[in-house]
Amino acid sequence: MNEETTLDFASAQAIITTENVELHASELHGVITGLVCGGYAFESNDYLAMINDLFNNGEGLPAKVKTLVKLMFSDVWTNILDDSYSFQIMLPDDDDSIAERSNAIGVWVQGFNLGFGLQQKNNAVLSEDVKEVLSDFAEIANLSDEVEEDEATEQAYYEIAEYARISALLCFTELGVPPEQKNSQETLH
Repeated sequence: MNEETTLDFASAQAIITTENVELHASELHGVITGLVCGGYAFESNDYLAMINDLFNNGEGLPAKVKTLVKLMFSDVWTNILDDSYSFQIMLPDDDDSIAERSNAIGVWVQGFNLGFGLQQKNNAVLSEDVKEVLSDFAEIANLSDEVEEDEATEQAYYEIAEYARISALLCFTELGVPPEQKNSQETLH
């Protein structure tokens, strides 16, 4: 995440683990990003119920995890709307093993496709670019967990992570509903 953000993978995963919720922080971030990039309205507030149904068998999420989800939702919106393209996908630090980071990118794209699909389930009209992103994300999610600890794997990981980040921004550009647009439309009478 960028320097202004205090929400990072390690702290998010620590909260989830401490609260005994079986969930990966990257997957949660992917689902929220997929919802936002698929056109989820900033003003809507049923995302907590959706997350609850998806990840906790419909049982109530612990208060700390609900707070984390709200922070993550706010963080995604803040960063995806930033003109300097500060949006980053939530992944483990470079200090973590390449296997762990590769797994995280896989669950992030799975989460993105899930959140995007939930938001776009009634919209059959997607551009070829967006269809290609969703297809690529499905392939990334199915990459092998067997990775070599070498420079080529590191390079591939960074390229895939950057592709996922830019692709999310592309989806948001095409389908996202920035809050400013809605407000400006309402006041243009």
